[in-house]
Amino acid sequence: MTCVRCLGLMIEDQFLDLESPYGQMWATSLRCVNCGHVHDSVIEQHRPARQEKDVARSRSEPDYQDDEVHLGAESLIRQAA
Repeated sequence: MTCVRCLGLMIEDQFLDLESPYGQMWATSLRCVNCGHVHDSVIEQHRPARQEKDVARSRSEPDYQDDEVHLGAESLIRQAA
């Protein structure tokens, strides 16, 4: 399997979950040897729901990309004495 971030090699690795509600638990996940990205199935299951919320939020925010910005104080030049 290749990494979705850097296309590097993914290997199976063991991780210790210290904050599990059931106590400390070992979990097996895939980790990229290049960038360290961890592919976790639980995170991947929740990712589509989060992406939908982010898309909905970004559509409701105004887009100021094409607006002009006029700066006042930054454009003043002081002459040396």
